[in-house]
Amino acid sequence: MMVNSPMAKSYLVLEDGTVYEGEPFGYRSEAFGEVVFATGMCGYQESLTDPSYKGQILVMTFPLIGNYGTIDDFHQSAGVHARALVCSEYCKEPSDMYAGKTIDEFLKDYKVPGISGVDTRDLVIKIRNGGTLKGAITEDEDSIPDLIEKIRKAPAPSEGNLVGEVSCKEIMEFDSNKEITVGLLDCGEKDGILRELRDRYNVVMFPYDTPADIITEYRLNGKRIQGVQLSNGPGDPSHPIIQKTTVVAIRELAQQLPLFGICFGNQLTAIAMGGKTYKMKFGHRGCNQPVMYEGRVYITSQNHGFAVDEGSLEGTGLIADQFNVNDGTVEGMRHKDLPIYTAQYHPEASPGPWDTTFLFDKFGKVIREGRL
Repeated sequence: MMVNSPMAKSYLVLEDGTVYEGEPFGYRSEAFGEVVFATGMCGYQESLTDPSYKGQILVMTFPLIGNYGTIDDFHQSAGVHARALVCSEYCKEPSDMYAGKTIDEFLKDYKVPGISGVDTRDLVIKIRNGGTLKGAITEDEDSIPDLIEKIRKAPAPSEGNLVGEVSCKEIMEFDSNKEITVGLLDCGEKDGILRELRDRYNVVMFPYDTPADIITEYRLNGKRIQGVQLSNGPGDPSHPIIQKTTVVAIRELAQQLPLFGICFGNQLTAIAMGGKTYKMKFGHRGCNQPVMYEGRVYITSQNHGFAVDEGSLEGTGLIADQFNVNDGTVEGMRHKDLPIYTAQYHPEASPGPWDTTFLFDKFGKVIREGRL
């Protein structure tokens, strides 16, 4: 007579002492990070491979994750950056539409743990009411009391230089024999951004700490950089290392070249011009955020936990001209004199709607005309 072994248990432990019990899947290991949630009904693979999720435990609000599997085409970087995945249920037998791997196999490949069976509705309400929390995943129930104390004492992931962990380490060239050549300052770019730029321009991607003069003097087969796109990225835009490197470079570039900032790049632009940012209560993550821009509402893809303080923009030359319909936070800016504009959301989508891809075309127009 065969006896079934008891199902393995896993635990999501939060710094406030709350413990959620579930079932482990993916890679069997412990994980620590900031617990955040994303509201997309799809796009789990794009989110997991988005460098902006570096240091975070990702909670998916949609109840079934993995139902269409995973394939390399959906990657937004070379690997998974989220430290763990939390869901209500994961799909063990996905649709064969893409003939890819299961989410379980995918997480195992990248050595990232998952936990399913969690009441994600309760968890998301907790985060929305109290703000993001540090947390950890473990299968060792006996260690939970000590783990809670360790979580409380541990620094938040954003206190580290997460950008330095995800940025490219050397200059990368993409010459497509286009009319315009742009620089991409890589703070943790998504491949969707690089794709949209390469479709339109020659691109030179620079590490996040590249000085401005290196960018302005660089030549790609004789072609100079005519504008710079400031990418998305993880962590706190006011981190001291970012202030000493990326922010200084942007401040100098702003006087010489057109700039287009996306997400983290929006925040860095504000700081470089004299504004401030702040940490949001629980951020915006998902592919369904409404943004008011020039009298029209666009549905956008977003992933950020910090925002620009609109009141701090006075005297900077920057004007907030895009706002989140749900909470009124700044979703984009333009400079009143310089050819600089930004978007807090992701116009490249990946995942999400393509409502705002025109912003990549606008970059070329701004470069040609030298003004907004």
